[in-house]
Amino acid sequence: MSLTSLVFVKQVPDTKNISGEAMKADGTVNRGALPAIFNPEDLNALELALSLKDRFGGRVAACTMGPPGAVAVLRHALYMGADEAILLTDRKFAAADTLATSYALACAARRFGHFDLVLCGRQAIDGDTAQVGPQVAEKLDLPQITYVEDVLRLADGRVRVRNLIEGGTEVCECPLPALFTVGSSANTPRPAGARRLMRFKKAVTRSELLARHAGRTYEDSETLAEEEARLKARGLWIHEWSAADVGADDQRIGGAGSPTKVKKVESVVLAGAEFKEIAPTEAAIGALVQELIADHVFV
Repeated sequence: MSLTSLVFVKQVPDTKNISGEAMKADGTVNRGALPAIFNPEDLNALELALSLKDRFGGRVAACTMGPPGAVAVLRHALYMGADEAILLTDRKFAAADTLATSYALACAARRFGHFDLVLCGRQAIDGDTAQVGPQVAEKLDLPQITYVEDVLRLADGRVRVRNLIEGGTEVCECPLPALFTVGSSANTPRPAGARRLMRFKKAVTRSELLARHAGRTYEDSETLAEEEARLKARGLWIHEWSAADVGADDQRIGGAGSPTKVKKVESVVLAGAEFKEIAPTEAAIGALVQELIADHVFV
């Protein structure tokens, strides 16, 4: 069977090197203080979708909600093998919690149209809630299987998977369409393909194309409409949807649609405790061993 998979991905701040500037006073993430990366477990979700495409055929679409700069993760998805990319961007989406985010993504899924699978990373490293995938499934009225490790069978409008549970794994089956969440243990994401990178680095959104044409004269170059048509014909067009494009209710997106509020932000300062330096000599190490024996650390 030919399979259409819609993968929700996210650009997140790299939390490996958190500094005191990582949070704003209002409790939101200061994204300008940290480099942006592809959310790690979303790469695992994308890899599962691509592996299913390799096995069964079909197409894979990647969608992200974020500022215009989030298009970088969509290009990366295209480099890996995605067939289509969608940027859901609008200032109205800003300051969204998981409830508002899942609503916006569900609206985008409805605008996308037919799909067999929706795939999400288990959780994002900037929030660690693991809520968005299940909430999208609820809003789309889809059966959901979380912590999916592998797809065992796909036929007759049903899918059978192996997924993680506490203490082991289980085998689940459900009808299609369905939503899966995928964790880091499921697979190893493939690297970007060199040929695809060279091709899809030229893929653009309409906003990027408009910026490229700002102030340009058309005596010796394509018009905006001509270039847009050429890019679409070559598959180098990244769809750009606003809140209005997906029919989202302004009261259910962004800050207006987010009941979760940050009550208090504390800056945690790590201070060094008392320590004892041991010289790298036989006598000093022997004395340390005797001290540990006296303290009953060694018996």
